[in-house]
Amino acid sequence: MDLKTLIRDIPDFPQPGILFRDITTLLADPQGLRFTIDELARRFQGQGIDMVVGPESRGFIFGVPLAYTLGCGFVPVRKPGKLPGPVHQREYALEYGTDRLEIHQDGIQPNQRVLVVDDLLATGGTARAVAELVHQAQGELVGFGFIIELAGLGGRKRLPPAPVETLITYE
Repeated sequence: MDLKTLIRDIPDFPQPGILFRDITTLLADPQGLRFTIDELARRFQGQGIDMVVGPESRGFIFGVPLAYTLGCGFVPVRKPGKLPGPVHQREYALEYGTDRLEIHQDGIQPNQRVLVVDDLLATGGTARAVAELVHQAQGELVGFGFIIELAGLGGRKRLPPAPVETLITYE
């Protein structure tokens, strides 16, 4: 299936000069959504994954059904102040400024095999911060799964060593 046909391009969003790759059209297509989850699962099947970790909010959208398909758990990564229990936190750089992500301290047990999943790999800042949270929780990073990669932004080079799977690549 050619998933690119299910991704809508929105020019000048969220600011002039940006071409936004909108996944809501993929999410609305039953066959496209099923293919997306099944294909990610196929690429990571048999790797003994204990937990899928996804950052809010689109990492939740793909991470939960992927965890279900792989037969493992899901751990959410949230913006500051959204999780009720004790958290690990990681600050990371944005284009202008910084942001922070948090994960429950008991979300990942030591040595659990963890897959990080999100919709988009761009500069790699969010995915790298999530991987650092996995490390902080003493999990073993198995790999990264993304729907879209914007290869020209070099995010893959900024990630820690682990397999990276993407379903769609834009140069």
